Amino acid sequence: MPSDNGAEFEAERYAPAPEVMPPVFEPESIEEARAQRLRLVRPAEEKQVSRGRRFLSSILEIGTVLTIALLFSILLKTFFLQAFEIPSGSMEDTIIKDDRVVVNKLADSADELHRGDIVVFVDPGQWLANVPVPELSAWQSGIQKVGEAVGLFPKNAGSHLIKRLIGLPGDHVACCDDKGRVTVNGKGIDETYLKPGVAPSEERFDVTVPRGHVWVMGDNRPDSSDSRYHHRVEGSGFVPIRNIAGRAWARILPLNRFGLLPDESQVFEGVPAPKR
Repeated sequence: MPSDNGAEFEAERYAPAPEVMPPVFEPESIEEARAQRLRLVRPAEEKQVSRGRRFLSSILEIGTVLTIALLFSILLKTFFLQAFEIPSGSMEDTIIKDDRVVVNKLADSADELHRGDIVVFVDPGQWLANVPVPELSAWQSGIQKVGEAVGLFPKNAGSHLIKRLIGLPGDHVACCDDKGRVTVNGKGIDETYLKPGVAPSEERFDVTVPRGHVWVMGDNRPDSSDSRYHHRVEGSGFVPIRNIAGRAWARILPLNRFGLLPDESQVFEGVPAPKR
């Protein structure tokens, strides 16, 4: 009778190896189990918290920078500079309609103003009475209100005009001499800034600028209702200095015409002081 040893050997040889389970370490207490769980979860949570803090820090930093820039802009435009849109073609070709210029608001007194300056001023009285007010779309009106709120645009911008300062207080301004030029205190002025092809003035005048006022004219003389027109029609074309918002010194729009406005004060070099 054959032995059973061979069968047992074969059974052991082909029997599957017993499954080995990884050791399980039971925590000794609830506190230890909680600590183990925190050690596994905390790195991911800390990474998320760190990322969130960096994001919030960046947002706060950007917000702070924008706030400071806005405040600086408001201060700058409220006390020093302000933008104005050109409403007509009376200053062509120096400035054309719809250009936007920046005005130095510090240049608004007799000591800071010079002959040849381009000045922006508040309507001294019915100069704009017959000028139609442009209608703004909803979005243009919104931009205008925001600009007024932060000081970028002046309030009641439609009541401002822009002309070139020709006569200061006390100046004797007249047209014309034997060469057809405007004269200031007896000296003929070669106005190189005039729109090409236009005469210095198509109407004659002879005035002495009163104290606290100036005499202004557009560079596009035939298309400018300036001091000449209002002096003839109303008897007084002088602009009070207190109405002057400042001196235009740069064009900011459109971008293809961006740049400083030319200084034309040299045109008036040699003009004698007014007679007292």
